[in-house]
Amino acid sequence: MAKQANLKSLGDVDIRLLRVFVVVAACGGVAASEQELNISKSTISRHISDLEARLGLRLCNRGPAGFSLTTEGTQVLELTRDLLAGIDEFRSRVDAIQMTLTGTVRFGLYNQSSANPNAHIERAIAEFDKVAPNVRLEITFDTLTALEASVCNGQLDLAVMPIYQPNPTLDIKHLYSEKMSLYCGKGHEVFGLDTTDLDPRKVLSPYKYAGYYFNSPNMRAGNELHLERAADVKDEDALALLVQSGRYIGFLADHFTEGAGGSRAYWPLFPNRASYQVEFAAFYRSNPKPDRKTAAFLKCLFDAHA
Repeated sequence: MAKQANLKSLGDVDIRLLRVFVVVAACGGVAASEQELNISKSTISRHISDLEARLGLRLCNRGPAGFSLTTEGTQVLELTRDLLAGIDEFRSRVDAIQMTLTGTVRFGLYNQSSANPNAHIERAIAEFDKVAPNVRLEITFDTLTALEASVCNGQLDLAVMPIYQPNPTLDIKHLYSEKMSLYCGKGHEVFGLDTTDLDPRKVLSPYKYAGYYFNSPNMRAGNELHLERAADVKDEDALALLVQSGRYIGFLADHFTEGAGGSRAYWPLFPNRASYQVEFAAFYRSNPKPDRKTAAFLKCLFDAHA
């Protein structure tokens, strides 16, 4: 039988308890969230118990068998995220009136942005910290489709990722580019092979190809060469590992291979015929328009890549 709820009104204490619950759920347990919350396990456990008592619901199973959310806990977690996002939005709008930038900018990135010499996102972050020192940054790495969906539904304020398909609900602004080439790793049968006068399809068809499993420039490039994926990956680190094994071929950013041993570790195959250029841009919603803190971060991004 469900406990009687004791939540007749929502106060600051309840908000604090809900924030603790979100962190515990994200970390996967009370012990795992101890460092993130910077409070003891016993205090965290008491906060969760207090929240359950306030709601009249059991939110999670915790004990020797491990941590897991209950069905009710999953539902409350989703509602809590919506609530906290609403609070953040309220604060942002009040800040717009007060002309003070606070709150959080939720920022998505795709793959090796920090290693690309054409990407100056670190400069944008440094400048933004001067402009808005009280604004928190939340940075998420994910696939193209996941990042785009998160910007569209408001879970992210903006994302920097490749331009790969039009989306009329989003505004984009070009930032930088990178060249992707087809590589094999040391130990592969065609490592060191001069492919200048050879037919790519005949040479490549016997070998295992690793590529991204989602709609992307990488997928299109593989399809154009009629390469069938023998391994599916989500990010460039995983792809590089497969190529390093000497058993797979795959498209990698030239700047990545140059910084990881160059032609001693990665051999380019058909560099003039099996390569493509990726254009990276900032993606953000056109409606509603970015709030002041997001607009400030976007300006820092644009200025850093001007």
